[in-house]
Amino acid sequence: METAKPETVRMDVTKVRVVNQQDESSSQESPLPSSTGQPRKTGLHLFTMNASLMFKLDRLGSEIIRIAIPASLALAADPIASLVDTAFMGQLGKTEVAAVGVSVAIFNQVSKIFIYPLVSVTTSFVAEEDALISSTIEEPKSGDVEIAKSPPPVEPYHKFHPDDLKKSNCGNISMTNECENPSKFQTKRKYIPSVSSALAVGAILGVIQAILLICGAKFFIRIMTGGKPSHHMLLLAFRYLTVRSLGAPAVLLSLAMIGVFRGFKDTKTPLYATVIGDIMNIILDAILIFVFQMGVSGAAIAHVISQYIITLILFFRLVGRVHIIPPDAKSLKFCRFLECGSMLLARVIAVTGCMTLAIALASRQGDTIMAAFQISNQVWMSTSLLADGLAIAGQALLASAFAKSDHNKVVTATARVIQLSIALGICLTVLLGLFMRFGAGVFGKDADVIAVVQKAVPFVAGLQTVNSLAFVFDGINFGASDYTFSAYSMVLLATISVPCMIYVATKLGFIGIWISLAIYMSLRTLVSIWRLGTATGPWVFLRKPSSALVYDSVSNDI
Repeated sequence: METAKPETVRMDVTKVRVVNQQDESSSQESPLPSSTGQPRKTGLHLFTMNASLMFKLDRLGSEIIRIAIPASLALAADPIASLVDTAFMGQLGKTEVAAVGVSVAIFNQVSKIFIYPLVSVTTSFVAEEDALISSTIEEPKSGDVEIAKSPPPVEPYHKFHPDDLKKSNCGNISMTNECENPSKFQTKRKYIPSVSSALAVGAILGVIQAILLICGAKFFIRIMTGGKPSHHMLLLAFRYLTVRSLGAPAVLLSLAMIGVFRGFKDTKTPLYATVIGDIMNIILDAILIFVFQMGVSGAAIAHVISQYIITLILFFRLVGRVHIIPPDAKSLKFCRFLECGSMLLARVIAVTGCMTLAIALASRQGDTIMAAFQISNQVWMSTSLLADGLAIAGQALLASAFAKSDHNKVVTATARVIQLSIALGICLTVLLGLFMRFGAGVFGKDADVIAVVQKAVPFVAGLQTVNSLAFVFDGINFGASDYTFSAYSMVLLATISVPCMIYVATKLGFIGIWISLAIYMSLRTLVSIWRLGTATGPWVFLRKPSSALVYDSVSNDI
């Protein structure tokens, strides 16, 4: 492509232009690795690159907000509903709070082993395939300088086969054919292989998780608590976990579909479904717990019903957008999910191992400490998950950009989400510090529990910036298909953090657990910074001479 002079090469929905390095009007927005066009040896400049544009609502900023805000709200909705559950249980007593805390921890930790790899690879795969399908449809087949007045002829959906998606490595693909089919309503529904595969995997894993939790409920609870809590607490925890497990298939299916929608850069649909489901959960909680006096069993039933409501909403919205039935059995490309998912499985086991150990150490210190840790941990994770909205935006944008080899957008999007994560973390630190200092009493009436919660305030509030960076770097790494590094680095960190956590918690008790979590999250963040800073792996392109392509100050499209 010639860059000797500015010229319009194609007009479609957005403006596309090629300019030379002397274009002063775009120099401020340039995402080039170096202002002189020379290669860099590090990627640390992305922390400050165009920092003055951090909050600018240009095309990139608007796209990040459009993805991140609904995603953050959807992610925060479930922990907020769990906080409401905790508050309801707090009205019944600290034993109920501790029992639900242990059961929720077991359910969530087991779920993460299945969910995290499934959702993460689904988002990246769908984003890549959707970007390549869209570019194939939108781009003219001949000539670099022309007007794209209409898309090329559409192949019937049944003629497409996923073998047309050529895999180059674990997460990146190239496509040689489009796969769309106009519906009778004159809208276009795509067939994307990863959608069908994700739903099949989600359904299978959901059933497996339900069977595993129901059959092993007593074993998991005794392992988590060490058998020290009262018999009454163990009975309540078993009752809650057994009922809650019936919702596992809905949880896995709904989260697989959420991963699909994220890949489409559509986070509003999951938000609507999640909010509706969680509102129903809260309403049913109040009715079943207090009106029908069902206690922890009522809370579990309410949660299961809400999960199936969310699943049904997402399913009906998805089938109106894409074909979910594959042309044949070969279309279910389980190998891609297994290859990348197995890497993330090792990673999530390491992550959940550290968090499960922290909960287990707290439960061994009695009902008061466990109840206090449940409250502080719920607050910590509820607010920290807001950063996951930025992580999802970064993952979707980077997966699309890497699929198109659009390194300029990779650099610009990475810099923007990193800077926004730091700003978000600072804001959360201030807000949480004030809330937990003066508002912790909303989670129960037990003075001893509230007194212990107050001790966790410096950690819960102070770690927000570290957490935000860690979660956003997860999205960046997954968007760059850097699954191998993510897995190996987290396993290494777990081998360091687990002995440290056991030793410090044994010596310092409740505070020792939070000190260990602070060390763990800090190391997790530093490892990802090192990867970007050394410009290795998917970031090696930063070492190459920069191209002359820059972004339009309005569209941010090349």
